[in-house]
Amino acid sequence: MADTLLRFRDDEPHEEPAITLDAFLAGQNNATAVRIEAGDDARALIPALDRLALIEVSFPSFRDGRGYSAARILREAGYAGELRAAGDVLVDQIAFMRRCGFDSFAPESPVDAATLAASLTRYEHVYQSAADARVPVWQLRHGGAA
Repeated sequence: MADTLLRFRDDEPHEEPAITLDAFLAGQNNATAVRIEAGDDARALIPALDRLALIEVSFPSFRDGRGYSAARILREAGYAGELRAAGDVLVDQIAFMRRCGFDSFAPESPVDAATLAASLTRYEHVYQSAADARVPVWQLRHGGAA
């Protein structure tokens, strides 16, 4: 995974292996890294967000969008730690995943750096608010950030 890890954070990568959500909720550990599988309810982590340095969200298939919802739920609940998308993550999804709150990626297959850079800069404006701080274009047209 270290060869394919992509990060958009200034701090060091969290090295502790992530434990399952069930193991974390059982409370028999001092883990600071949790892995959410597809189908797990991310809201179960909300009471413990301040204790976690890494939440890894599994993408078993690029077609499975449940991880996007998990990221948005966690960021809206105030999670500020590393939020990593892991698994079948495709280069053309990374820009959208970042908008949902992911700031770290562990794709199964290597990502071409030039393709990633092009996809992240392709669109100057966005059309709706998201977990990131980008201001929607309609808001820019009507008086800036409100």
